[in-house]
Amino acid sequence: MIPLGICQDERFKRHRTGPGHPECPARLDAVGAGLEDAGVLAHAAVIQPEPIDRGALEARHDPVYVRRFEQACQAGQPVIDVPDCTISRASFEIALLAAGGVVAAVGGILSGAYRRAFCAVRPPGHHAEPDRAMGFCMFNNVALAADAARRAGIERVLILDWDVHHGNGTQHMFYHDPSVYYISLHGHPEYLFPGTGLAEEIGEGEARGTTLNLPLMPGATDDDARAAFRESVMPAVRSFEPEFVLLSTGFDAHRDDPLGILSWTDAVFEEMLTQVLELADHTAEGRVLSVLEGGYDPAVLRRCTAAHVRRLAQ
Repeated sequence: MIPLGICQDERFKRHRTGPGHPECPARLDAVGAGLEDAGVLAHAAVIQPEPIDRGALEARHDPVYVRRFEQACQAGQPVIDVPDCTISRASFEIALLAAGGVVAAVGGILSGAYRRAFCAVRPPGHHAEPDRAMGFCMFNNVALAADAARRAGIERVLILDWDVHHGNGTQHMFYHDPSVYYISLHGHPEYLFPGTGLAEEIGEGEARGTTLNLPLMPGATDDDARAAFRESVMPAVRSFEPEFVLLSTGFDAHRDDPLGILSWTDAVFEEMLTQVLELADHTAEGRVLSVLEGGYDPAVLRRCTAAHVRRLAQ
């Protein structure tokens, strides 16, 4: 079993989203049960999250938005920006903590404390834009992790996103940055939120060709995911030769997820991860950080988290 870092914290549940909201604190109960089932916690390094440095945060997110979010929580406002981004008084503090936990995991990997890590954080991040919240997301955790890796001297970062919803915020943040390759497998934007992620969105300027979108039609199966991975994802990753791999790990492409439109099973998530880890061992010295995004069926979250973390630890 290789050294593995795990970030989980009961404080993440203090981001309250209200009755009936799918992105709820109970999601972390399912994830936590999966971590226990995986049997890796006794050997894992505990990542203690601290609030992200405000300067690092505001280098990625507009300081006006950051302050607006902070003030909304202080005032007890129920939402920020859009109706699905419900918040509570603690939400700003917890979003800082989630982002800080992910950045701490980058530091732990780069210091050699562990080769791989899994961050079970909330709120999730990949829909968050520089200047606004969107799709349950407040701060873009994986983007902030990529920034941390770049500041530490990493020249090429891969962000691989297999949440069923396209990571519009992540794509937009690196659309002109050739040092970060963003790859996303997701439900086709004609049928699913947020309506971005068409195949022709490939980056601009010097970064043209460092965005790869693989939109899948409703009902797409494991075989469709395997074909996309074999024919598009892995050749692109091999060509890019990343030095650090970030995974936006959503489990809502599963056929049992209430918010998804795809028909994946447990097996394909583990198969994709296995391929990524094998490649990362050759190009990135094994440096892989997985960050929780979506997934809204408790049983799926528990099973897939267990398999995912067990494989990370092998």
